[in-house]
Amino acid sequence: VGDKVMVLARSGLWQEVVNVPASQTFPMPEGMSFEEAAALLVNYITAYMILFDFGNLRPNQSVLIHMAAGGVGTAAIQLCKTVENVTIFGTASASKHDSLKESGVAHPIDYRTMDYAEEVRKISPKGVDIVLDPLGGSDTSKAFNLLKPMGKLITYGVANLLTGQKKNLMAMAKTWWNQFSITALQLLHQNKAVCGYHLGYMDEEAELIRSVVAKLVNLYSQGKIKPKIDSVWPFDQVAEAMRQMQEKKNVGKVILVPEAPKEEAKKAEN
Repeated sequence: VGDKVMVLARSGLWQEVVNVPASQTFPMPEGMSFEEAAALLVNYITAYMILFDFGNLRPNQSVLIHMAAGGVGTAAIQLCKTVENVTIFGTASASKHDSLKESGVAHPIDYRTMDYAEEVRKISPKGVDIVLDPLGGSDTSKAFNLLKPMGKLITYGVANLLTGQKKNLMAMAKTWWNQFSITALQLLHQNKAVCGYHLGYMDEEAELIRSVVAKLVNLYSQGKIKPKIDSVWPFDQVAEAMRQMQEKKNVGKVILVPEAPKEEAKKAEN
């Protein structure tokens, strides 16, 4: 009672008070802010497990991170930096490239104006060792083709379905139609791996998740990872917060809090 904790739950967290099983709570490390705690679990557990448990990331390898300025993207970049001499390719709009370079991305690529597969091949003709794919659709096929022999593709989302404020049935149909498909026999000939990851379906794996969180807390305490907060929004500005992400303006995590931060509230009063 009274402990500061981080909470992992599939839904229902946009509230002032929530009720969750104790097994879904984790003590916050010393010196961590509530905003950082809110930004840590989902993104860093996802990034850690896809890079290390599935991806088996090792020194001197190369990784392609899509949506590199988003929540999972920034977590993945920081975790790649904990391994020696990893080359990071990251896709993001041009305005975010300086920020990505500062954080450790060797090769930022503007996916809006360039074919990222071509850009990767210019620098690394054989491709990359790991592709993190939150996009789905035809991008998953491109990712698979970009893998070196013994490379690994980890798909963990279908962002291509999200095209704006309203559902776009054409985009959904196109993404479904272009969805990557491969047989076990084809994999045998390619010497590549395809993995799928969804943290929401790990509810039964409490011990596994707890061991990952322990590693992340340790990395945080050593100063090797630190959640990147793009902006903090009070509940009554949730629409603006969502728009920030929809319009892809955020670098790092967009956080909701029940009330406006005190400093901002004072400015508003003045």
